Amino acid sequence: MKFWNYFHHPKAALVLLRVSLALLMLLHGWAKIRYGIGSIEAKIAALGAPGFLAYGVYLGEVVAPLLLLVGLWVVPAALVIAANMVVAFVLVHTHQILMLNNSGGWALELQAFYFVSALVVAMTYSKGK
Repeated sequence: MKFWNYFHHPKAALVLLRVSLALLMLLHGWAKIRYGIGSIEAKIAALGAPGFLAYGVYLGEVVAPLLLLVGLWVVPAALVIAANMVVAFVLVHTHQILMLNNSGGWALELQAFYFVSALVVAMTYSKGK
């Protein structure tokens, strides 16, 4: 069936995933810029770590997505986003690991999707190919 052949564009698909991940993650970063990171600092301090580590969220939710958007240091940027999602899971979402949301989906589906998307971008990016 020739119709499906029109949808085989792996390079375009990877660009679409990279740009989508970057834009969606930037929205989270914008919220941190706009409203601050006080709650993240408090959670980190509650774990006994220095509160200034909370500023790392800006790397994962602002700097790394901007790098993905412009296509610079794509693999390290994607790995920073993946690490950011692991930290978000540890700080905020561990109690939701076996929970479902109101519509029946996994409570952590968004976090998992960001994490897996970042890994796929990191694993498949090839400059100039």
